[in-house]
Amino acid sequence: MPSKFILTPIESDRYFHIYNRGNNFENIFFKPENYIYFLKKYKEYLFDHVETYAYCLLPNHFHLLVKVTNDNASSQFRKFFQSYALSINKQEGRTGSLFTKVFKRIKITNDDYLKRLVFYIHYNPEKHSISDNFKIYPYNSYQIILSNCQTSLERNEVFEWFGSKEEFIDYHTYLHGEMKISKCILED
Repeated sequence: MPSKFILTPIESDRYFHIYNRGNNFENIFFKPENYIYFLKKYKEYLFDHVETYAYCLLPNHFHLLVKVTNDNASSQFRKFFQSYALSINKQEGRTGSLFTKVFKRIKITNDDYLKRLVFYIHYNPEKHSISDNFKIYPYNSYQIILSNCQTSLERNEVFEWFGSKEEFIDYHTYLHGEMKISKCILED
């Protein structure tokens, strides 16, 4: 697995796990509409710079799986974070940094890691005890990927990684079961 402690340059035509959290572990989402606004701003600033495969938005952090499509993506991420932070600071009457200073990114170089990362991103609400079931959590991409609604997510490519829509579901179900088993073993 690539190191999360080395600041990896954003390169075109590469897959990345992009994530960040609130400064001092504080929330970055305060109301349900903040999650929607974040996705709207994400699309506004990054749609022409990345392809998006999975995401999860949690009260104090987020995860994205993207493929960078041009060399301007890094500066677009900064603009996106600044725009969102300014809006939240105004809404909440706060000042200062909303996010930790440098957003984290891990370059994905392995197909198995790529598939496991999709599950990890979707599973995050359960991992952090925010939801009892990641499959119905409203602010991750799991249900959108499975739906027939129009989306800007790269749904078909995600299914290709797993072999099919059914294998995507099976993979998530299998790893979800493994996580529950390991949690029970650890708690005994």
